[in-house]
Amino acid sequence: MIVVMAPHATPDQIRDVEDRIIGWGYGVHPIYGAERTVIGAVGVPEADKAHCLEQLERLDYVESAIAIIKPYKFVSREFRPETTCINVGSVSIGGPSVIMMAGPCTVESYELTLETAKLVRSLGFSVLRGGAFKPCTSPYSFQGLGVEGLRILRAVADVTGLAIVTEVMDPRNVEIVSQYADILQIGTRNMQNYDLLREVGHGSKPALLKRGMWAKIEEWLQAAEYIVSGGNEKVMLCERGIRTFETHTRNTLDLSAVAAVKELSHLPVIVDPSQGTGRWSLVEAMSRAAIAAGADGLLIEVHPEPEKAIKDGAQSITHEGFVALADSCRSVAAAVGRSLA
Repeated sequence: MIVVMAPHATPDQIRDVEDRIIGWGYGVHPIYGAERTVIGAVGVPEADKAHCLEQLERLDYVESAIAIIKPYKFVSREFRPETTCINVGSVSIGGPSVIMMAGPCTVESYELTLETAKLVRSLGFSVLRGGAFKPCTSPYSFQGLGVEGLRILRAVADVTGLAIVTEVMDPRNVEIVSQYADILQIGTRNMQNYDLLREVGHGSKPALLKRGMWAKIEEWLQAAEYIVSGGNEKVMLCERGIRTFETHTRNTLDLSAVAAVKELSHLPVIVDPSQGTGRWSLVEAMSRAAIAAGADGLLIEVHPEPEKAIKDGAQSITHEGFVALADSCRSVAAAVGRSLA
């Protein structure tokens, strides 16, 4: 449930409510705002809630007490009505600007990664994407450079000043990936890897949680709840397409999910049109559509020579294509009252 304290509530009165909630068996998660305090409480069986709500609403220093019936609590709009902004380096994700995260699907070499990173930086963007650990359907496909890929990303970031988003696949690797990366990506295959979600939740690095290719929106939000309930509130949701009967595209990019999640949750929403379509020729159009639908950021695969890429060249755009994409996305962002940063 959510308890909204009255604006005049004193620290002692806030503490009194917290003590009552803890005494009933709840875990307490307060948000101390400039004007009022909101207390989130989870952990009591549904049958006890009505009694607890009634007692709290009798207190003159409690403005309201609301039961949240959704299976996700802390990521819901009821818990936090305003969109969460996550600061990463020089950018704020979830604010008025649409954030561009771009780079190679897979880190292949320092030189190639640096070449793309310099392009990303020259266009005014601040986040470099790149895979060091690569989950693959086939055990014989390239699995990434691993720690060496992380070192390359960090070296490139140190030269260009870009922040890094890269995937972590194993709970045992969260610590080492966190040493190199600024944002930890949790891929579609790991959306319900609960050990991984808990481990990322115990850390402090922002997380980019991709939607499972088979996941309903409610399951996606519950996966985010694992991270937030562990103490890490810096979570972004990434729509990357779901598996349907359609075979023309690699996945079906569900842009309706962007608007739906914006209604249900306060977390920023990122869209990955590269994975979402699997076709480079569709990436620019779907990027524009994502911004119009309300996305807070884009995750784009860019490669200097996609035809020579080790992985996913078919969905990667060229450097020239990325310049054109950035120009067209700026226009759409301006049309909906936002900017591209």
